[in-house]
Amino acid sequence: MNIDLQNFSPYASLLGGALIGLSATFTLILHGRVAGISGILSGSIDAGSVPEQRYWRMFFVVGLVFGAIPLLYFMPDRFELGMERSPLTLMIAGALVGVGTRLGSGCTSGHGVCGISRGSPRSLFATVTFIVSGVVTVFVFSKWGGLS
Repeated sequence: MNIDLQNFSPYASLLGGALIGLSATFTLILHGRVAGISGILSGSIDAGSVPEQRYWRMFFVVGLVFGAIPLLYFMPDRFELGMERSPLTLMIAGALVGVGTRLGSGCTSGHGVCGISRGSPRSLFATVTFIVSGVVTVFVFSKWGGLS
C-alpha cells in the first residue's frame, strides 16, 4: 500500500482541526451539548424535540452543507476521492454508517473529537472500535472486494 504524502497539507490540516475544536467548544458552551454530528442531525429532524433545540441543530447542519460551497467553488480538487463508486454503493455505505452511529450511540465527531477531549472512557473505546473496524473493512475490501 502506497501512502501519498505529496498532497499532505499540515497548515490546512491544523486550521481544519482548530476550527473543528472551536465549533465543538462553542457548541458545548452555548448549548450544553456535544457536537456529535449524528446526534445533531437526528435532533434536527426529530418531530418530538423542543423547537429551540431543533433550530440551532438545523442551522448547524445547514452550515456544514453550505459551508463547503465556497471551497467547492475555489478548490474543486479537494473534493476528488480518487476512486469511482456507483450511487448504489455510496447509498449503502451511507446507510451502514447511519446504522453504526446508532449502534455506537454516536459518531466519530461526538466520540472522537468531543468525548475523548472530555476524558470519556466510553468514547475512547468507541473511537478505537471505529478505527479498527475501518482498518479491517479496508483490508477485507482491498483483498476480496475489488478495491485496489
